[in-house]
Amino acid sequence: MAYQAQTQFAGVSFAARFAAFRAEVANKIAANKVYSTTYNELQSLTNRDLADLGLGRSDIKRIALEAAYGK
Repeated sequence: MAYQAQTQFAGVSFAARFAAFRAEVANKIAANKVYSTTYNELQSLTNRDLADLGLGRSDIKRIALEAAYGK
């Protein structure tokens, strides 16, 4: 006895799925760029500059994550 399994995506073409995949990758790349830029700019500040902003070195990663991913 032979069995056959079919997988169908209701109304979603390969082109649409690929476009969604590309958009997701582009969004992740953009968010990563925001994170890297924010992190590097804050890291380049002196301790005094960070203190003037009310920040410490331990806050840099958290702030960069919030800027990029909104978490």
